[in-house]
Amino acid sequence: MRRLLVVLGALLLAALVALVALWPVYVRPQTDEPVRADAILILGGAHDGREQLGLRLAAEGYAPRVLISNPYEHSPIVNRICHGGYSFEVICFDPSPRTTLGEGRELARLGTDWTRVIVVTFTPHISRARYILGKCWPGDLLFVDPKPHLSPARWAWDYTYQSAGYAKAWFAHC
Repeated sequence: MRRLLVVLGALLLAALVALVALWPVYVRPQTDEPVRADAILILGGAHDGREQLGLRLAAEGYAPRVLISNPYEHSPIVNRICHGGYSFEVICFDPSPRTTLGEGRELARLGTDWTRVIVVTFTPHISRARYILGKCWPGDLLFVDPKPHLSPARWAWDYTYQSAGYAKAWFAHC
């Protein structure tokens, strides 16, 4: 019984250390104030306000075009955006692979003449997306966040998921 308590205590301590150490990476990542850019890239994922934020920034004149990652088969929200009429250009693409790496590859393909892109994703993904996109594209990346409300269970999931994604990204090449 004592051995079990020691193991459980060590696991609890390790989880607490990971929580504290990764707090600035996942919970309080570096975000940027938007400034004029060549494009706004909305990364695929949950429909958590990122599409609305990216479109609003384009409507306010921060960029002449919006890139929408569209890895979805039948998303009414994304389909409406991709076929809507806007005062700015909307470019929808299906990343290959359907991951942040595929989005980085598409950014590198489309943005050969660009110097700055505003990237819209959600809080726990910002640091990993900055790492992956930065490996694929040499320009200035500014990250903004719709700041969705996430439950404690979702935060726990994202700590695990994003950490595994970092490990995978370490070996990925653009």
